[in-house]
Amino acid sequence: MATSKLQALWNHPAGPKTIHFWAPTFKWGITIANVADFAKPPEKLSYPQQIAVTCTGVIWSRYSTVITPKNWNLFSVNVAMAATGIYQLSRKIQALAVQIFNNLFYISRHDYFSEAEAAVAEE
Repeated sequence: MATSKLQALWNHPAGPKTIHFWAPTFKWGITIANVADFAKPPEKLSYPQQIAVTCTGVIWSRYSTVITPKNWNLFSVNVAMAATGIYQLSRKIQALAVQIFNNLFYISRHDYFSEAEAAVAEE
């Protein structure tokens, strides 16, 4: 039974004997790199890069479902790319919103007190 399933995978039109298998498999490297970037501060992320990752994921996910034969490896890697790209963009936008809020509405003690009074107030 397992042998027949492996043989079916091996002989599939999008199986390991074709580029339709290996291209999406190596594309997982982009997704893994994007996941590794979760540890980066949002300020170091690039809008153009994350928009490209997200759009690529969305467009090619759709494409992988309308081609013949269906390429589920291509579909899954592109869904993962879109998800990680959307997450990274949301982190970047949230950081920008916090920065704008702080710049607009944050009132420092130094706005009301001298340096000496502010130092005493902090103690």
